[in-house]
Amino acid sequence: MTLLLASNSASRRAMLEAAGVSIEPVGADVDERALEAEMSEASPEEIAQALAAAKASAVSAQRPGALVLGGDSLVVVEGKRFDKPRDREEAAEHLRFFSGKVMHLHSAAALARDGRIAWLGTDAAALHVRELSDEFIEGYLAAEWPAVGHTVGVFRIEAMGVQLFDRIFGDHFTILGMPLLQVLDALREEGELAS
Repeated sequence: MTLLLASNSASRRAMLEAAGVSIEPVGADVDERALEAEMSEASPEEIAQALAAAKASAVSAQRPGALVLGGDSLVVVEGKRFDKPRDREEAAEHLRFFSGKVMHLHSAAALARDGRIAWLGTDAAALHVRELSDEFIEGYLAAEWPAVGHTVGVFRIEAMGVQLFDRIFGDHFTILGMPLLQVLDALREEGELAS
């Protein structure tokens, strides 16, 4: 079985491949900002699930019979939702805002076949951002930009991003961008992986 991955996320791809899941990445044509705007009153968990489901559905409608996995992550700090930074300057603004606060990360995944959602899962983590100096932020972005420009939260936990935090509560895979254990269980339920 080859699972279609409706995501361009390198970390999601690496997680699945490391777990022994054969995947084919296929970009999903979904207007994420428009969907978020429509759901402005929804919880971060609901929005992450809706985005994951929209990506999975969009790709599966184009590929009949194929099983498609969509994923999305959302960051909330002090009740404010953050998207991927538009540029390095905005990334620095985000990091200054995050400094000394708790980042709530919501990661969701959805499986779809023939345009219909077969499974939906989500998980959350709490990442305590230490006090970040302007000197650290500048050095961090000099080393990590533009790679962190493709991430909500402006970090890659598997790289220098781990230096942003002094405490982390939550599943490592969720922090990488997908509730992987739930996804693997769902793939077994779908008969796509041996149980």
